[in-house]
Amino acid sequence: MREAKVAPSIQALDQKAAAAAATRKALTTVQTLPKGVEVLDPLGLGVMDNKSLRLITDASVSSPISREKSQGLDPSMREKVIYSSPNFDPKVFLSWVHKDTSAADLESGALTLKTDLKGRTQQKKQLVKENFDCFVSCKTTIDDIESKLRQIEEDPEGAGTAHLYSVTQKISGVANRAFEPLFERQAQAEKIRSVQGMLQRFRTLFNLPSAIRGNIRKGEYDLAVREYQKAKSIVLPSHVGILKRVLEEVEKVMQEFRGMLYKSMEDPHLDLAELENIVRLLLELEPETDPVWHYLNIQNSRIHGLFEKCTQDHEARMEILQNKIREKMLSDSKWRQLQQDSNKSLEVDSTIGDSPRADQLSTNFMAEEADGLRASYIRRLTSVLIQHVPAFWRLALSVFSGKFAKAATGTVVSDADMNAKPGANKTDEKGGEAKYTNHTLDEVASMVRATVSAFDTKVQNTFRDFEECNILRPYMSDTIKEIAKACQTLEGKDSSPTAVKMLRALHFEMTKLYILRLCSWMRATTKEISKDETWVTLSTLERNKSPYAISCMPLEFRDITISAMDRIDNMILNLMSETAKSYDISQPLQEINESVRLAFLNSFLDFAGYLERFGGELAQNRSNKENNYVQNGYINGTRETSTTIDGDLHKKLLVVLSNIGYCKAELSDELYTRYRHIWSPVRNNDERSSDMRDLMTSFSALEEKVLDQYTFAKSNLIRSAAQSYLLDSGIHWGAAPPVKGIRDATLELLHILVAVHAEVYSGARPLLEKTMKILVEGLVDIFLSVFHENKTKDIRLLDANGFCQLMLELEYFETVLQTYFSPEAQQALKSFQENLLEKACESVAEALENPGHHRRPTRGSEDTASDGQPSVSPDDLLALAQQYSSDLLQGELERTRLNIACFMESTLQSTSAPAASKPAAYSSYHAPAPQHAPVQTSSPSFRRQQTGSSSPVVSRRRR
Repeated sequence: MREAKVAPSIQALDQKAAAAAATRKALTTVQTLPKGVEVLDPLGLGVMDNKSLRLITDASVSSPISREKSQGLDPSMREKVIYSSPNFDPKVFLSWVHKDTSAADLESGALTLKTDLKGRTQQKKQLVKENFDCFVSCKTTIDDIESKLRQIEEDPEGAGTAHLYSVTQKISGVANRAFEPLFERQAQAEKIRSVQGMLQRFRTLFNLPSAIRGNIRKGEYDLAVREYQKAKSIVLPSHVGILKRVLEEVEKVMQEFRGMLYKSMEDPHLDLAELENIVRLLLELEPETDPVWHYLNIQNSRIHGLFEKCTQDHEARMEILQNKIREKMLSDSKWRQLQQDSNKSLEVDSTIGDSPRADQLSTNFMAEEADGLRASYIRRLTSVLIQHVPAFWRLALSVFSGKFAKAATGTVVSDADMNAKPGANKTDEKGGEAKYTNHTLDEVASMVRATVSAFDTKVQNTFRDFEECNILRPYMSDTIKEIAKACQTLEGKDSSPTAVKMLRALHFEMTKLYILRLCSWMRATTKEISKDETWVTLSTLERNKSPYAISCMPLEFRDITISAMDRIDNMILNLMSETAKSYDISQPLQEINESVRLAFLNSFLDFAGYLERFGGELAQNRSNKENNYVQNGYINGTRETSTTIDGDLHKKLLVVLSNIGYCKAELSDELYTRYRHIWSPVRNNDERSSDMRDLMTSFSALEEKVLDQYTFAKSNLIRSAAQSYLLDSGIHWGAAPPVKGIRDATLELLHILVAVHAEVYSGARPLLEKTMKILVEGLVDIFLSVFHENKTKDIRLLDANGFCQLMLELEYFETVLQTYFSPEAQQALKSFQENLLEKACESVAEALENPGHHRRPTRGSEDTASDGQPSVSPDDLLALAQQYSSDLLQGELERTRLNIACFMESTLQSTSAPAASKPAAYSSYHAPAPQHAPVQTSSPSFRRQQTGSSSPVVSRRRR
């Protein structure tokens, strides 16, 4: 009756829950879930997965695999989440099941839960109400049964169960006391018989641990492995624990044996045949790790360990050297302090005894020791690489070809052979991999790449630490040779192609870095030598018979350039012959060649800049010294001191000029021709010619600039001498004495040009003609300039004797300096002679007009006056000057032949021819009309100088 009553209510509840769930989208596919998987959510929001107790969503319903992979909850957590459990925790339930449920859904679920609770309460009330008679009847029946049982137990005359139980207990105790020893002996006998049978049956198993240990001790590893495999094949009863312990002992022994085999793999001198045997034994023992791969990892780690050992040793040596350097610096500091204290007590200059050069030498010595340690470190690293990496790769090839024995005898299958015979080697590779390892050769190649990469990093970092002061020492070049040797060795031993390529790349980068450092050193050292110029010219032999009297600086620059470029040339040749075997380096090599070319050309331009700086400093020093003298008084020193200082400056300027000329004419062409093959593959003939043109243009412009400075300095001396020649020679040109020959002032003026000639001839012979032409043209321009400046003062009057004297001396200058007279100088000289003729005509005419105020100075003037002529024609003056020239010039040339020998290198020619030519020359001179102003002409160069500078040659354009 109860079941009939309750069934409809439960069905009604299920229908209600189903109706509520039907309103949820998530439950539309619940019927597709397996039975027992889902649990209804009490909030009516869906179905919970029975395993994970998560609310099933549309995504989880469509992907049952994700539910299968979801992990179940631990029991304690599950008790708190399941709402039918007594340990149910609502907070845990909400945080676990409804962690992704929205607040609106939770509120809806709470309302559903309350509604369901009210409905269930009403259902229970209805159930009790409908079945109240049944409940009352059951309760009455249960109470009657309980009352009757109590009466039976409490009745002393009844046959209760308590008395029966106590009697049974007493009987059992007596039986136990009587038969207990017998039962114990029987049990012990059974155990003994059982153990005896088990020992007899498994006697081999019990002896197995000691037998295996004995075999291992004797070195009979194969026998030990067979015994172990035999023990594993025995089927043991599961209830006998001692047999399990025996097997555990056997496993312990074999585990120690495995460890011993793995340990033996660490032996650096392990033979490959022994290795093959060890690997075979380990494979039979079913190890947890791949034994071959384990051995390869050991060898790889060993190589890295050797690298680290080399690094640690190097760092220790460097630390010792650093301590040594610090101790020496401290000792030197104390010694200098003692010297300073001693000098102070003796009142001696404390700077005496300082030796910065000695300190520099000491520093260089320490740097050389450090570089020696670095080179030794790289050499040791390379030795480790050469010794172990090829053997490692050879072992890997033998492993993956399945031929340990062949590897032991040296017949290794190379990559080329394996690629050439794919069909023949395919079976061997498969068999080898199945037998020895499950890894691939590419993984070993990755290990080799990592090893070479570590080597690369250590070598490059150390190579960059080499001191630049030792760049010409063999440390860096020997290091590069070591890397090249490593490349050749790995190629010869059929090493990993990628490893060889990495080493070739390292060799290329180190060579490139060394070349760039050589280029940098070449320019930096050029700058260093330019800081100290001795100004001492070299002998003819020292400069290889060069016509330029250079100082030691250009030869030092030449030695520096040759030292760097020879090494660069050698490095590039080695790079082309070695690295090009592996891969194409044309593009990177072209960049290196271009860098070398630019560094080579820039070093010349730098050197030219330093020479230009010397010239500028000398010119500035001369200008500063001139500013210290005022109005010819030479307040700060004597005239002789000034002349000595000027002479030193002029000689230094000439040294600079000689150095420039040597670089331009000899050094640049020599070195460019010597090394142009380095960059010639990347440049055509026009570009190579352009390089030389650029160099020549730079040095020519610099030569012009310094030559301007030199001729400017000499022109100042010439101006002073020319002023003395025209103004301070003790002659009043309006009343000049009769002409008897050239004056001493003429020779003094000429001696300046003789000195310049000798100076330039000995210092810069190729520039002699150019320099002398500039100075001769400047001399004539100075004559014109001084004449125009003083024609209304000191040269206001010029009588016939004065005119003839000047014309004779000018012809003397022209004859002596004929080789260096340019057309411009000839034109300027002609202009000067015309001005003198005009001035002489004016002066003679003025003297004739005012005879009382002037004495008649010359025979020509007396003759003219006696004839009563009112004036003297220009032709008469020219004829008179020609007469003096014919009478005196040849004798003066003979008399001063020693003075002018430098200008008259060939035998002095007879002056008859020049004398005969003079009338034609003089006849071209015509005095201008009296009403015109005096002619003021000069050479083009002189006119440019007048506008540019007080010096007549300050801004002359060279021809």
